[in-house]
This record gives sequence, structure tokens and C-alpha cells, in this order.
Amino acid sequence: MVPPAKKFINNPNDVVTEFIEGLVETYPGLQYLDGLPEIKVVLRADVSAANYDKVAVISGGGSGHEPAQAGYVEEGMLTAAICGDVFASPTVDSILAGIRAVTGPKGCLLVVTNYTGDRLNFGLAAEQAKTEGFDIETVIVGDDCALPPPRGVAGRRGLAGTVLVHKVAGAAAAAGLSLAEVAAEAKHASEMVGTMGVALSVCALPGQVTSDRLGPEKMELGLGVHGEPGAAVVDIQPVEVVVSHVLQQILSPVCTLFLSSLLLLSITILIFPLLTYYLQSDSVNKIHVSCFIRWPMHSF
Repeated sequence: MVPPAKKFINNPNDVVTEFIEGLVETYPGLQYLDGLPEIKVVLRADVSAANYDKVAVISGGGSGHEPAQAGYVEEGMLTAAICGDVFASPTVDSILAGIRAVTGPKGCLLVVTNYTGDRLNFGLAAEQAKTEGFDIETVIVGDDCALPPPRGVAGRRGLAGTVLVHKVAGAAAAAGLSLAEVAAEAKHASEMVGTMGVALSVCALPGQVTSDRLGPEKMELGLGVHGEPGAAVVDIQPVEVVVSHVLQQILSPVCTLFLSSLLLLSITILIFPLLTYYLQSDSVNKIHVSCFIRWPMHSF
């Protein structure tokens, strides 16, 4: 019998509620809506639907991928984030409450990662909000490059590239652009991002056991953020080999766009983060990538 994964938590059923409370207590520029724990919405403390004169940008998804998405709520990025339970889509009621709380006369853009539950619940909430008179646009982000576009039932999954879409949409909204313009900028950004994950182990939910499907000398290319199977399980390779393969996978469909520059976002989870950042940076620089961003992230 494999024991549950070790984690510093209290009751596994309360981790998301306690995370939201701790986040808001730590950052005075944030607040959460009344109705917690049923309604899990983090929003800017200086914004309300009654006085907001810019396009609201809202995203969300299952918890356990922090800082996504609540960690990106700030001026110039997200106006609000809707939190689901760990690895579970937010409820329609939470999404609708978030829309009502921050959407003023200029409308609201929903940035939604390409997972069935997220698309369903955000879609239902958007339709309900429209019947209440809100102007709503939606952009779906599917930046996973592990599998070619024709493969997979639901299409490419939404991954780390979503944060760059948040930044583009948030900047456009902060500049005072219209809802149609903000949506167009976000859609263009979503078409220009690509992501591929590489994992040495499989994640585990709080209180549950960790899968042992990856052996001690194996890694998985394209493993999903919830532990979904990736493209291949292979022997562990040197970081320069892994970086070269990942960049090739990401850039292959993008090269036809004749890009003159490239922005690279690297996320290293848990194991030797700073050490591996600089190993990756060294490998990337040898391939002459123009910009390398290091963004700390933690995950279950």
C-alpha cells in the first residue's frame, strides 16, 4: 500500500478556502467575495462593477496550479480570478458572481483554458450573464504543443502560456481599449503561444497517493498538469537535450509566422528551482533565444 503524498496542509477539504484567505490576508490589494467557501472569487480590492470604467478581464480554473490564476489578479492583468477545488473547474455560480462583481459598462473578457469542464462552466455563466445585460467575450487558450493539433478529443490543453495571454489582455484593458479590441489582442496572443511540459514524477491530490507510473530513470514528455498522459515516456536526458526538443516542438508550428523575436517563459516546479532555471537559461542561450523569463511556480 503506497502512503498518501506528504504535504503541509490541514484538512484536505479546506485547502482552497484557506489558500484564498491567506492570499487576501497577505496582499491588501486583493479581496474575496462574500459567500466563501461556496463562492470562490478573488478580485482587485479597488474594483467594483459600479465604478469600473475599463474592460474586466476574468480567468480561473481548478486550484493546485498556483500562482495560476488568483496570483495574477492585479492592475494590468486579471481583474478577478475564479477558483475551483483542486484540479476541478469553478462552479457556474462562482463564475457568474465574479462577472457581476467587476463588470462595468465596458464589458468583460473571459480567458478560459481549454478543458471540457472550464469551457462548459464558463460558457454557461457567460450565457447567463448576457441575459442579464452584460457584454461578454470569451477567448479559449489551448497552447499545449506536446501533441500535434489533429490529436486529442478536445484539442490542445491550456497550459502556462495562458499567463502571457492574461498579460496582453490586462495591458490592453488598462490602456482603455474596447471589449472587442481587448478580445482581439488576447485572441492573437493565444494563437502565438506554445507550451510543452516535461515531468520527472506525477502530481498527487492532497490526501491521495502519488502515481508510480514513472520509474526512477524515466521522464514524461508532455505530461498534463493534472497528471494526464503525455506524448511519451523516455529515459531521463540531459537538460540541453530536453530544452532543444521542447523548443523544437513549440516553435515548429510557430515558425511559419516568421517571428523576428521570441519570449520564453520557463516554469520549474519544486525541485532545485533556481539551479534548474540557470541550467535551462544556459541551454536556451546557446540556441539564441532573445528573452528568457524566470517565473517561480508551485504545484500539487
